[in-house]
Amino acid sequence: MISLDLNFNILTRDLSYYLENQVKVGLFGSGVGLSLVLGFSAAYTCYYLISVAKKPQLISGGKKFYQFLREQCPVVSETYYPTFWCWESRIQTLLRPFVTAKPGVIYRNELIKAADGGQISLDWFDNDDSLSHPDPSTRPTVLLLPGLTGTSRESYILHMVQQSRDLGYRWVVLTPRTYCAANTEDLETVIEHLQRTNEAAPIMAAGVSMGGMMLANYLGRKGRKTCLRGVVVFSAGWDVFECTASLEKPLDRFLFNSYLTSCLQASVHRHRPVLEKCYDIDHVMKARTIREFDERFTSIMFGYPTNDDYYRDASPVHRLKSVQVPMLCLNAADDVFSPSHAIPVEAVKQNPNLALLITCRGGHIGFLEGLWPRRSTYMDRVFKQFAKAVIEQGSRLKDL
Repeated sequence: MISLDLNFNILTRDLSYYLENQVKVGLFGSGVGLSLVLGFSAAYTCYYLISVAKKPQLISGGKKFYQFLREQCPVVSETYYPTFWCWESRIQTLLRPFVTAKPGVIYRNELIKAADGGQISLDWFDNDDSLSHPDPSTRPTVLLLPGLTGTSRESYILHMVQQSRDLGYRWVVLTPRTYCAANTEDLETVIEHLQRTNEAAPIMAAGVSMGGMMLANYLGRKGRKTCLRGVVVFSAGWDVFECTASLEKPLDRFLFNSYLTSCLQASVHRHRPVLEKCYDIDHVMKARTIREFDERFTSIMFGYPTNDDYYRDASPVHRLKSVQVPMLCLNAADDVFSPSHAIPVEAVKQNPNLALLITCRGGHIGFLEGLWPRRSTYMDRVFKQFAKAVIEQGSRLKDL
């Protein structure tokens, strides 16, 4: 309560000072105007501190993992203060790509052969200047999977690369060749490649949105048969049926669904000369929603009898009980891509290897904080602390 009062007093003081000075230069012109603005500002500040800025909810299936996170990752117990002027979920989601900076990163690209004869592209940041891990043979490796249509140049990817660089770790970004959350063949090939390349180096992984869904599905399939020390997942969609239904609501369809559908269609169009031999591309290009695109292309491409079969197989919620590696999942309760009623709270409670961190606000891959959120976000802080904890204190998480 002391912290709440302190923050309220600071914000009110700053706002009062600013508005008083504006009055002196004639912006409002009367004491009545000043009183109205000060009253509105005080009311807004009260609402923000009471209803917007809240501590996240931490849920885990076991006391050991729960205590580990409380001790090694202080961010899970701290109040999350969303950016004061854009805490609404859709605004956070839309603004993040534009307001957050893009740290400069020079990648080293590697192409490896996939099981089907195709090629998988990996973007490496080797961090050869690492002081904490100067030996490349033992330097920790972090694997990242971006979201739907995302690449290694997304702002959220670059921010986590920066966090890894600060920790002294190397980084590799996998951009999947397909947009099927249920297909983890490329991911399995890459993880095996990382293990063979640096056998003595610890490996952890982070996935964002669909990348997180793929990681969760991979862990559910592999159980203990993986070299990953730990996994952190951000803004994952746990039940694809509920995700698509949420994105088909009128406003969200206009703001997000149509745009993402056009991005998916653009990726198909780039390979049209090859794909049109097997699929009705004209029909695919007429899709107006992600569901229609999946019905006409994704589910057919991966051999599912129906789109419902694909969505059921792609939903990570059905595989959480089989996860045998420590996995932390960050979701915002106001994420329109992954609605709060579909966040798998009960499933997480049944598995001691799982932990779920739910913030009241944050949107989809938003989690903006600070007056002008150019630098790190709440999501970045969760990643950095969890990555360091898993790499440096991971032995405490054995046999959860």
